Amino acid sequence: MVTIDADTIIQLAELLTALLVIGGGVLWCLRFVHRNKKQDEELRAIRKEQTLICYGILACLRGLKELDCDGPVTEALDKLEKHLNKAAHDEESLV
Repeated sequence: MVTIDADTIIQLAELLTALLVIGGGVLWCLRFVHRNKKQDEELRAIRKEQTLICYGILACLRGLKELDCDGPVTEALDKLEKHLNKAAHDEESLV
């Protein structure tokens, strides 16, 4: 026959508490990893959209340049081309 006294109940409560704390930590880690993956996907989508916007602006600047707009157009066109070129090379080194 098994007798349950106060010490046994206290030990079971301690064990249950320890398991809950460990489980909570594991659950937190899983949620953190999931949230991080989701943020990475969102950042990839934002980068893709920004790249398309940059190419659209580049096309507009080139069009203005062909219409003999000078000064800030030429400067912005040069800076944007340098930026896109550098970004493309930086991305290649990551892959």
